[in-house]
Amino acid sequence: MKQVAEGSQAVSEAVRLAKVQVIAAYPITPQTHIVENLSEHCANGTLNARFICVESEHSAMAAIIGAASSGVRTFTASSSHGLAYMHELLHWASGARLPIVMADVNRALGPGWNIWLDQTDSLSQRDTGWIQLYCEDSQDVLDTTLIAYRLAESVNLPVMVVLDAFFLSHTYEPVDIPDQKTVDKFLPPFLPRFQLDTENPGAFNQFVAPQAYMEMRYNIQTAMEQIPENFFRIAEEFETIFGRQHNLAEAVQCEDAEIIFVAAGTTVSTCRQAVDRLRLHGEKAGLLKLKMFRPFPIDFPRQVLSGKQKIAVVDRNCSFGASGIFAQELKAALYNAESPPQIFGYIAGLGGRDVTPETIEDIYWQTKNSDSPPTENIWIGLDQETVESWYN
Repeated sequence: MKQVAEGSQAVSEAVRLAKVQVIAAYPITPQTHIVENLSEHCANGTLNARFICVESEHSAMAAIIGAASSGVRTFTASSSHGLAYMHELLHWASGARLPIVMADVNRALGPGWNIWLDQTDSLSQRDTGWIQLYCEDSQDVLDTTLIAYRLAESVNLPVMVVLDAFFLSHTYEPVDIPDQKTVDKFLPPFLPRFQLDTENPGAFNQFVAPQAYMEMRYNIQTAMEQIPENFFRIAEEFETIFGRQHNLAEAVQCEDAEIIFVAAGTTVSTCRQAVDRLRLHGEKAGLLKLKMFRPFPIDFPRQVLSGKQKIAVVDRNCSFGASGIFAQELKAALYNAESPPQIFGYIAGLGGRDVTPETIEDIYWQTKNSDSPPTENIWIGLDQETVESWYN
């Protein structure tokens, strides 16, 4: 059934339909609407789940790790400093091979104190062993959350479903919310491969000597390498049941493109508009949407981008001392490819600053009119007076 819903509600509806059994969360803007909606579902009986109120995000993840270890389907949500506070336990969740699903609403890290969109919070957790999936719109959010449970439970690794602050979390748009019977066909009850059992006592995640630790990490990497194939299989089943396609990445008008934008999140929608406008004026522009960031889908960008002239990566994040993080990953993925393109790394829209179709078109013309990238990081829309008023 279609209804107008905000992105946060799309998450909570998907969690309700997934029949999650334990939720633990601590409120933080702009994530709070997600857990507010879920607490109402738990209170009025539309979701038969235990909602654990905790005093911090660290405790929220600790509670979810305990619940998942007992063999139940779990959920939490966070953002920005809350996600950073969870950092220690994110490693624990993946190391313990727990299929937890968490929604992260991308928000800037302070100081300066800022509640608006920035991808750095989720991307700074890229080495914790969590699968990361980035969403373009509210329908994508609902669908991806349902897919996330199937994906997590197929490899016993946690999944982070990432959506942009305010542009997505607080924006209302039509969303097709399926009925419970249809979702049950796609997402059956969770059958854990292992769980704590009082009838059969045991210990998980105890001290591991050097003779076994490396093998544990190897198994996590091996599981990560299985994820693209699992995603394709799960997405095909999703399309059969719900009629909507999903992929690790999406190529838009790339066949004859001379300059291809690469983006993730709501910036993808802005790039779509810019590509259409540029095409109307005879420009050969294209777009590569990245949905999956971890594991990074190396084969897809290589297939689409090898042999192209120029790539313009739009990063709403920055790894200080290096560059935009999506640009880093793309350069690494294409390093050994045949005929790798020039990669222009643009940093734009940090802290919620608007990235408009005009911004993307400006990036296009900068890329077209440059023989090579003038620097590793091309910052878009800087106010030089403000820059110069701060000490370096």
